[in-house]
Amino acid sequence: MAPTTSRRPGSPPAGNDDLKRLIADLDDAAALEIPALSPTVAEVEEAALWAAGEGDRLDRSGHPLTGTVAAVFDILDRDREEPEG
Repeated sequence: MAPTTSRRPGSPPAGNDDLKRLIADLDDAAALEIPALSPTVAEVEEAALWAAGEGDRLDRSGHPLTGTVAAVFDILDRDREEPEG
């Protein structure tokens, strides 16, 4: 089932340059998977912040990620957890 999205008015679709700017250490697999989700810049930014551990605990526990933001976060989190080598 494809993730649902909550497009924010005025939030443009995220392009490759946006991904490179917003996501440190963007690997090739994520660079292909994330655009396939058609996220907006705001969605990628939110997922990248969560993946970097930004935000306080209350935010994280009180507002779970959903839709496209959650799907982007899952890709970023998976890449972070995979062992090297």
